[in-house]
Amino acid sequence: MNCLIEPGLLQGTVSIPASKSAAHRALICAGLSKGKSVLKNVSDSEDITATIGALQQMGAQICREGSTVTITGIQAPPEHPVTLDCGESGSTLRFLLPVAAALGLTCTITGRGRLPHRPLDAYLRELPKKGVSIQPEQPDAVLPLHMSGKLQSGTFQLEGDVSSQYLTGLLLALPLLEGDSRLELTSPLESAPYVDMTMQLLRQAGIRAEQTPEGYSISGGGTYQPLSLSIEGDYSQAAFFLTANALGSNVRVEGLMEQSCQGDRKIVEILRELCYTKENTIASGLSVHAADIPDLVPVLTVLACLCGKPSRIYGAKRLRLKESDRLAATADALNAIGGRVTQTADGLEIQPIPAFTGGTAQSFGDHRIAMSLAIAATRSTAPVTICGAEAVRKSYPAFWSDYQKLGGTVHVISLE
Repeated sequence: MNCLIEPGLLQGTVSIPASKSAAHRALICAGLSKGKSVLKNVSDSEDITATIGALQQMGAQICREGSTVTITGIQAPPEHPVTLDCGESGSTLRFLLPVAAALGLTCTITGRGRLPHRPLDAYLRELPKKGVSIQPEQPDAVLPLHMSGKLQSGTFQLEGDVSSQYLTGLLLALPLLEGDSRLELTSPLESAPYVDMTMQLLRQAGIRAEQTPEGYSISGGGTYQPLSLSIEGDYSQAAFFLTANALGSNVRVEGLMEQSCQGDRKIVEILRELCYTKENTIASGLSVHAADIPDLVPVLTVLACLCGKPSRIYGAKRLRLKESDRLAATADALNAIGGRVTQTADGLEIQPIPAFTGGTAQSFGDHRIAMSLAIAATRSTAPVTICGAEAVRKSYPAFWSDYQKLGGTVHVISLE
């Protein structure tokens, strides 16, 4: 779907969808519990749908009514081979792969888009040491893969600067094993707030895991307790409208938890610290280390383009392994509509512009690129056409509807 966005500021109130990160974790904890859980305010994004579908294949009974999901946890893992379709969701893949191994499932794991080519190095290295057979079908892709065997407890070594999703996956899986386990980090942990979120959900589910000087210690023989909670609003989605406000819009954002442990809550601090002139333009530039907040990089780059001085975003090399090469995609998309963005080895350098000049830009199938382009259009001198605007379904299916309710003008010009 290609959309043409007319220039114009936004105004009104928007209720932010539930945190995708929190929902993945809560759904899995509930799916592993020995009872019935009720989760409210669960979004219907494609990634969350993938996690729900995979949990059902693993034996959880799940009923969804609107934004409320009722889950009866896995009582006995299926003895027959199953297929776990992770869609395009890296979280679904990296969280549930070790869980399936801990349950001793024989399964085929599939995915679409760039997911079959996103790395699984830590699992491919560590899990076979602990009794699990993992066999990708093709030499140039990790998916589809076939997995069998039951994961054994012990010590696992992980790089902390590759993806916190590996760490979360093992933190969710290892309590299911009989013996105790340790996770040892071989490099400093990046995206630590995401692991904090995992630890918080584990505590709520009655699971014992402790941080240690070397990494984490996980007690085996744990029993997940049922959950009853409402998923908090997503700061990574709120960041688009909060940034629009910094660029002149007037959007009231509802549904956020002020004391959230979400790393992307950092957007509030970043925007608060900007230096504004009397004309309400941004006088300063940005200098942002993005290792803990990679999902904010595209929209922060939009903001940086309209700062009064050069900006720099760094510590973001892992973005090359997302739904797109997100560093290259961000630079290409914004340059196509008048930005001056240059890639570096681990980030982006941005020269200031007075406004975007409009034009046609690719989303590269990346939801965060598509939404960032929409925010750029609020400060453009001519319309912005977004190719692949349907990518927002991955995390925020109602984005275009909310954008229009706030006064944005969106024309669908092609359904290709």
